Amino acid sequence: MLSTLSQCEFSMGKTLLVYDMNLREMENYEKIYKEIEYDALAKVIQHHPDRHETLKELEALGKELEHLSHIKESVEDKLELRRKQFHVLLSTIHELQQTLENDDKLSEVDEAQESTMEADPKP
Repeated sequence: MLSTLSQCEFSMGKTLLVYDMNLREMENYEKIYKEIEYDALAKVIQHHPDRHETLKELEALGKELEHLSHIKESVEDKLELRRKQFHVLLSTIHELQQTLENDDKLSEVDEAQESTMEADPKP
């Protein structure tokens, strides 16, 4: 009976040692997993620029966007002015054409009157 008890204690001690060893292995695996995960995240982070540099670039792009907006506004204003000037030019050309047509008609009427006066002697 003592030998059976001794064998049970020995088996129990062996089982406890295996259990402790398994716990340590699990902790070791978790540690290795976290290190691998950390390294993977570190590699991903290394591919991105740091925050200071990104903010600097963002500020530069904001200034460039503002500058380009002012240029666009200026060009749009100039285009609108040119449209108005072109409209005035077309209106002036149209008025000039009408004036010339009226002058031509008046000249024709005057010539017709002169020719009828010349053909018609005064008594």
